[in-house]
Amino acid sequence: MSSTRNIGRFAGLLYVLTGIPGFFAIEYVPSKLIVHGNAAATASNIAANETLFRLGIAGELIGQAGFIFVALALYHLLKGVNRRYASLMVTMVVVQIPIAFVNELNSIAALALVRGADFLSIFEKPQRDAMAMLFLNLHHHGFVVAEIFWGLWLLPLALLVYRSRFLPRFLGVWLAIDGLAYVTLSLTTVLLPQYSDKVSTYSQPAFFGEVAFMLWLVIKGAKPPALEAAALSSAAA
Repeated sequence: MSSTRNIGRFAGLLYVLTGIPGFFAIEYVPSKLIVHGNAAATASNIAANETLFRLGIAGELIGQAGFIFVALALYHLLKGVNRRYASLMVTMVVVQIPIAFVNELNSIAALALVRGADFLSIFEKPQRDAMAMLFLNLHHHGFVVAEIFWGLWLLPLALLVYRSRFLPRFLGVWLAIDGLAYVTLSLTTVLLPQYSDKVSTYSQPAFFGEVAFMLWLVIKGAKPPALEAAALSSAAA
């Protein structure tokens, strides 16, 4: 069954394609460039690898914009289960996109400080490096804010998957735990930052819920019963 005829597989492929630039921007680029607690080293890394840093910004923008289409594909797949919950799922995704886009301005500001444009010449390099690190920290906390919606959109998705009857119920349960873990991590980072690393570590198994769901869609696919019946009728004719 081709991905063009299988809504679930198509949604899963979109999920994977948008996840690649997102992972590159959120995980890979910071791991290569940011030295926590060392503004000078971080600024030096960014200056020496400006293209990589810019690719990280572009990857985040592409991944976030593309995720709108993932949400629409999942809406098309699951709207027959409950249209209200499916609409809520899309709304939660759409709300987080502007947060992510505005958050990238922090990275752009950090890059401007590292490059040291003429109008920044009144600041000494250590001052510019410190301000660049400040904007990078703000960028990180922008993700903390967005994490609430990373979790909230998964809750109606989890309910839809659980009630769908054409997707495994264990995926719905896993997605619900995943969503609650994101919300918990976000609030912990804001309220009790000293515990955020522990919460993140303990939440890792939950975060694989999305990965499992994504892979299930890509490998197994999914079709609402009405569309499956229509496809069989068409084949029989």
